Amino acid sequence: MTETLTPLDVAPRHNPTWTLVLAGFGLLMSALDNMVVTTALPVIRVSLHGGLTDLEWTVNAYILSFACFLLTGAALGDRFGRKRMFCVGVATFTAGSAAAALSASIGALLAARVVQGIGAAIILPLTLTLISEAFPPEKRAMAIGMWGGIAGTAVAGGPVLGGAVVDGLDWHWIFWINVPVGVLVTLLGTVRLTESFGPRPRLDIIGLALAGAGFLGITYGLVRATTVGWSSGQVIGSIAGGAVLVGAFVVWERQARTPMISLDLFKRVPFTSANAVSFLMYADLFGTLFLMSQFLQSAQHHSPLATGVRLLPWTAAAMVSSPLAGQLATRWGNRPFMAGGLLMQAIGLGWIAGVATAHLAYAELGPALLVAGIGIGLIFPTVATEAVVSVPQEEVGVASGTNNTLRELGGVLGIAILATVFSRPGVYTSPSAFVDGFRAALWVGVAFSIAGAIAALPGLGRRPAASGQASSTQTATFAEHT
Repeated sequence: MTETLTPLDVAPRHNPTWTLVLAGFGLLMSALDNMVVTTALPVIRVSLHGGLTDLEWTVNAYILSFACFLLTGAALGDRFGRKRMFCVGVATFTAGSAAAALSASIGALLAARVVQGIGAAIILPLTLTLISEAFPPEKRAMAIGMWGGIAGTAVAGGPVLGGAVVDGLDWHWIFWINVPVGVLVTLLGTVRLTESFGPRPRLDIIGLALAGAGFLGITYGLVRATTVGWSSGQVIGSIAGGAVLVGAFVVWERQARTPMISLDLFKRVPFTSANAVSFLMYADLFGTLFLMSQFLQSAQHHSPLATGVRLLPWTAAAMVSSPLAGQLATRWGNRPFMAGGLLMQAIGLGWIAGVATAHLAYAELGPALLVAGIGIGLIFPTVATEAVVSVPQEEVGVASGTNNTLRELGGVLGIAILATVFSRPGVYTSPSAFVDGFRAALWVGVAFSIAGAIAALPGLGRRPAASGQASSTQTATFAEHT
């Protein structure tokens, strides 16, 4: 009979250094993946003879499977053992990476990306749990801060690394580099990590199936609309069917014994507002990032490495502005930074949409990316903190998981919608057609950011959480969101 262990029971037997190193590498692999793939999209399109829809699914297949399995990943660790499931997650992600590297067609690549997303959904929540258990309370904030630094480095350096690998080797190597690291982490994890268990909740299999099928139907309809048109019966039926399944998911979650998402939390205005901000911010961020790397390569003819370097003001600025926002929010509250950050992102992207041409000088593009990047950095820690400090302490885990799931789904829908607006005949054969579609899509991204800023307004003058509580929560939640 397996004994249920608490963090206090297992902490003395943990090796904190090994736990931090192995969890850090697991986090690094999953956090890097989407960033390096985004930079490689134009090369993948040419190599595998894909179209715009194929590129959308190359990103969305990973994000959608990741989002739908995210809450289940934590529950699997509680029930079957966190060390065991962490190693299973890394092994799954590694197998998906090898399959992606060996892909000779778009279909094979998309299947491999789904496997990667499932593996990452198991890895991500368990890395934070393992680290939190391994370190005593007085050192936990430092360890979580290092964990967040790893994630932030992956986000900032991902486009550059992806560009360097594609330029120096081949796009397949953005997946091959995961394989030796994943094998090593899996093997060392089995002998260096300490097993622990949680409350062992029952898995919400029905909720998972309904959510996955519903969001897949909606996303499939949005993506297909770029090819067959919005009036197609296939598109209308897919979106309508997906919406019905999502409605069934909501009904099921209201009476499930162990729901994936606690719907009662949405009765709290601050929590609902924070999740709306996350959803809209990621719809804008993922959608525009999906197109920005293609703009730099397909319209301006930069190499993948040069593209990654040019994106640094956008992706790396958050590393500076996020910690500053986290500290200032303990005094001024989260809402001003959520609303202000989204407005800065809207200004930066609107600036680009207003001046974009195939020959746009980087002296104009770079400052606009910097403004948007600083804005994103103001939102990362504050929206995550707002989501968790607005619920009772015992609901923090569910609140954080819900917020993470909705932001990933926002990213999926953002890519689908912006790509639909972007699509037009000859978009990849004519720089002028590409720029026309790019500018139109960016304005939709601007609208997402403005809507998110409006969503941040309810309770704008609300008194901020106590300094100690906010500071501690911001450390963890900034790490999760970067």
